[in-house]
Amino acid sequence: EYDPLLDSSNMTPRHWHAIARDLAAHYADYDAFIVLHGTDTMAYTASALAFILEDLAKPVILTGSQIPLCEIRNDARENLITSLLLATHYPVPEVCLFFGGRLLRGCRAVKVSADGFQAFDSPDFPPLGRVGIDIEIDWPRVRRPAASDTPLGVQELGEPRVGALRLFPCIAADFVRHILAPPLVGLVLEAYGVGNGPDQDAAFLEALAEATARGVVIVDCSQCLSGTVDLGGYATGAALARAGVISGHDMTTEAALTKLFYLSSKGYPPAEIRRQMEMDLRG
Repeated sequence: EYDPLLDSSNMTPRHWHAIARDLAAHYADYDAFIVLHGTDTMAYTASALAFILEDLAKPVILTGSQIPLCEIRNDARENLITSLLLATHYPVPEVCLFFGGRLLRGCRAVKVSADGFQAFDSPDFPPLGRVGIDIEIDWPRVRRPAASDTPLGVQELGEPRVGALRLFPCIAADFVRHILAPPLVGLVLEAYGVGNGPDQDAAFLEALAEATARGVVIVDCSQCLSGTVDLGGYATGAALARAGVISGHDMTTEAALTKLFYLSSKGYPPAEIRRQMEMDLRG
């Protein structure tokens, strides 16, 4: 238990790394790990741990509840007990998020409800497991673990010089240019539909092009919960591609942001970060 306990809205990359470091310190002592976490930023932590923990060969399951365990009526007991059963008897060697009867890949999860018991979903990838009367794991979709004798790696995190920006009608080019100013090295651009943006705003496109020219990695993700980015589908998406923006494909904003932070922390040059951002690193 951490001291002080945090509402998850106060989580920072420093806390992600502390969790990863503690998992690594006890990695040889246990067969699986449960991380109890507040729901507000649980999807960010699950995505971050998926990348930070390198060569993972054991289950790491994040879970929590919408109603605290101390309340008579709560969802905490079911989520906790089932997570323990999953970790013990169904060893999925990935960072996962269990909530509301579904085991989700950590870097595919998003919070979709503020007050429902099925608070998390995986819009573009099926659950790895479903829990009803029986527990059913979709084993063909589970990633193969690292070799059992491979030590767990924990990537050190640098200064958080990445961000996210949601497009909206009438967004000002000066505002975008200010967001993209140094020391920023990476941006997740939450665009419309299949990755579209305003192609008739020359100043907006120029701001993006200026940033990519000096090495800022801009990753295009969709504001839609489901679907994939296709920068060649419309002229509005092609304009972003010409400005140097790369596709985030079907990544969630949480996954794209934490992956961008992970890769930039490795000290890669912009060209290598762009290349690996479009690669499947953790499913």
